[in-house]
Amino acid sequence: MAVMVDALVTLIVVLACLGALGVLAAARVVKQYERGVVFRLGRLRSDIRGPGFTMITPVVDRLQKVNMQIVTMPVPAQEGITRDNVTVRVDAVVYFKVVDPAEALIAVEDYRFAVSQMAQTSLRSIIGKSDLDDLLSNREKLNQGLELMIDSPAVGWGVHIDRVEIKDVSLPETMKRSMARQAEADRERRARVINADAELQASKKLAEAASQMADTPSALQLRLLQTVMAVAAEKNSTLVLPIPVELLRFLERGAQEIPAALRAEGEAEGGAPAAGPAAAPEREAAPAQPAQPARQAMPTLTEREPEPHAVDR
Repeated sequence: MAVMVDALVTLIVVLACLGALGVLAAARVVKQYERGVVFRLGRLRSDIRGPGFTMITPVVDRLQKVNMQIVTMPVPAQEGITRDNVTVRVDAVVYFKVVDPAEALIAVEDYRFAVSQMAQTSLRSIIGKSDLDDLLSNREKLNQGLELMIDSPAVGWGVHIDRVEIKDVSLPETMKRSMARQAEADRERRARVINADAELQASKKLAEAASQMADTPSALQLRLLQTVMAVAAEKNSTLVLPIPVELLRFLERGAQEIPAALRAEGEAEGGAPAAGPAAAPEREAAPAQPAQPARQAMPTLTEREPEPHAVDR
């Protein structure tokens, strides 16, 4: 009797251990950001296990967990030639998440690798279709186009592309130097235009000031005194001698009147000019100077007569 009781107790203990092992083998815990996809004998079960504690049939069922968080995937730098024949290297980053766990496991072998390869090929395609100025300044439009190119095939994989961002555009050194020279020339052009505009406005203001000072000469004297005060305010060895403007004008009028007086005096000594042909006095003819004989031209060597030579016998 005691042997039977011991055997029964042993059997109960064994069954309890087997039950505990079965529960442990069937028990699964799904995290909040995960979803469980169950395959029974290789076939997909329609029920997707939510977060929390769940049970599956040991040996028969197999549970695969799929992360539903947004994945940040860097895209390696891709080298390409833009539409305006400039070689650049562009890298980007892709943000995506799984919206259908079953499709992410069944439709594609590895959805992460598939999204990565699709992002690289789409990035090279975008580089070839864009200009360099678009890559540098119009990135929002390129990001949207790149997102659409990746999201179109990813929808069939149960993956949604949240956004795509171009991180960096690497240019050749020669192109960087050319762009720096272009920017410098553009800044210099704008500086010259601004200076010319300032000179034009200043000349207009100076012309208005000159017209007002012409009406009131004392204003020019006051301006001259202000300039002298501004120069004398600084500690320097500059000697300023203000000359009245009236003196300069007097000297200018004198310089204009002296040649006129000289011309009038010359006309008074030589006689007044004739009023017409009838009143013109006959001028005495100047005594003719005797004509000088023209110089005879020197004979050339061929024209000279041969000189007689004495011959000694």
